[in-house]
Amino acid sequence: MRRLRDRIGDDATEHLNAREATGDDAVAACNAMGLFVGNGRLVIVDEADRWKVDDATAVAAYLTAPAPATVLALVGQEIKADSALAKAVKKAGELLTYDVPKRKVPEWVAEQFARLGAKADRDACRALVEVVGDDLDDLASEIDKLALWAGDTPVTVAVVEELAVGRAETPIFSLTDAWGRRDVAAVLTNTESLLERTHRTRSGELLRILASLVAHIGRVRRIQRLADEGVPARDAAGKLKMHPFAAEKAYGQAGNFSADELSLAMVRLAELDAAAKGGSRMPADLELARALIDVTRRAG
Repeated sequence: MRRLRDRIGDDATEHLNAREATGDDAVAACNAMGLFVGNGRLVIVDEADRWKVDDATAVAAYLTAPAPATVLALVGQEIKADSALAKAVKKAGELLTYDVPKRKVPEWVAEQFARLGAKADRDACRALVEVVGDDLDDLASEIDKLALWAGDTPVTVAVVEELAVGRAETPIFSLTDAWGRRDVAAVLTNTESLLERTHRTRSGELLRILASLVAHIGRVRRIQRLADEGVPARDAAGKLKMHPFAAEKAYGQAGNFSADELSLAMVRLAELDAAAKGGSRMPADLELARALIDVTRRAG
């Protein structure tokens, strides 16, 4: 839209919103003669997904014989491909969709950083999605901010964690990554950070951490079994419905643990679950720290 407006010019652009403008209003704007044709005229209608059947019918009728020097751009967040409006546009012009599947959002983040001339590695892009969530508008705002701040300096996970405004669940990946490296100190530090930053009660966040660890170690166990069978990471990602990047990371972590260690880790976390729910007289935080040390450190 920015490129289109730059090409045609603001003086030849009329901006409407479907909250107030009807389909007939848009047609009238398209048929109005401008004082200066120049590169043509542009009529933009935002929130076109709000239009009703009558509005779509009016636009469809106009598109059978549109004004030759005018571009009509209909913009909406949730215009379904099989709607009457989308079908009419596709028949007469171009239907452009910009949906990003959730599993490809980190890739989209990397593309946006590159477009702004900023450098961000895969871990940083993944971290930004973990912190902000998968809303593209929220992500675009944070990407612009981080790219401006970074300049020629690469955007790293540390930068994301320090500067990005969190809108999603507090990210757990720093903890699972530290566990995968068998870094006990980092596991304990990241756990305390999660407990301090949460909007939940401390006990509620403890149970979330526990559930996330159980799910993550379970995935690593499944990856390890597939690796033992000779299944490559990309194929394993498809079998387990994981993002290829996540599968590759899990493959690396699986190599740091034996099958017995992963099985014992699941048992130890089950014991922690029982202790945290009243099965122990020790404080839940202490039980959590003891269990994290046990499932992370190397034997001996």
